[in-house]
Amino acid sequence: MLLLLHVVLLAAAAGAPAAEAWGKEGHYMTCKIAEGFLTEQARTAVKDLLPGWAGGDLAETCSWADRQRFRYRWSSPLHFADTPGDCKFDYARDCHNTKGEKDMCVVGAINNYTAALMDSSSPYDPTESLMFLVHFVGDVHQPLHCGNADDLGGNTIKLHWYRRKSNLHHVWDVNVIETAMKEFYDDDQSTMIQAIQKNITEGWADEEKQWETCRSQTKTCAEKYAQESAKLACKAYEGVEQDSTLEDDYFFAALPVVQKRIAQGGVRLAVILNKIFGGNSRLQSI
Repeated sequence: MLLLLHVVLLAAAAGAPAAEAWGKEGHYMTCKIAEGFLTEQARTAVKDLLPGWAGGDLAETCSWADRQRFRYRWSSPLHFADTPGDCKFDYARDCHNTKGEKDMCVVGAINNYTAALMDSSSPYDPTESLMFLVHFVGDVHQPLHCGNADDLGGNTIKLHWYRRKSNLHHVWDVNVIETAMKEFYDDDQSTMIQAIQKNITEGWADEEKQWETCRSQTKTCAEKYAQESAKLACKAYEGVEQDSTLEDDYFFAALPVVQKRIAQGGVRLAVILNKIFGGNSRLQSI
């Protein structure tokens, strides 16, 4: 077993209520997994772009975008892509901010910052582009980031996680992870990362090649990842109502989903970075 983390999705640009996202631990784990699959060329290029405070560690920068929510208020809607609740993500319909501006969602952001990093003439700061990209790839794999727009991805569905007050979005961001850490990992993040890595190379080895696959020649496959999350989000809502109490049955159903989404996010982030900085999307064996 394995797992991720905590978080904060930013308020949607023009004052919409705040939604949460993978937190520091989840983003850190996603990036640590990605680091293990980077080619030497990509690893060197990434390290050269990292800010000094990161100490040469990509994972240290992976929550940076959440910390910029007040500095860069326009970035708030780039952390998610909520839907009408039909279990589908439709780019033309769903990728916009509260003002209706197109491409302002997590999928548009991943495509945008990938293109910026591949274009040496881009006006964007490459270090910031990298830090936004690695964060948003993590975000798009959190199912409730493609949840129902009406309830802000589950944020307005108040409930109890065992005996604690929570909401559905927070359950997926924090509660499942915290419970798993306590029960299975002795609150040790490194142990969780090692467990995920082992599952990728052993338990999910047959699936991992499918995770890598991206046939798009002009964009990333972020739209595909959002489609997956939207479908998973629908399952996350099943049987959940206002004032529900979620316990073991829900926990053990949600845990493997959270585990796999972190793993998929890490593998796919490596694919994107290898393509940007190494010219191909093959993964380095870990």
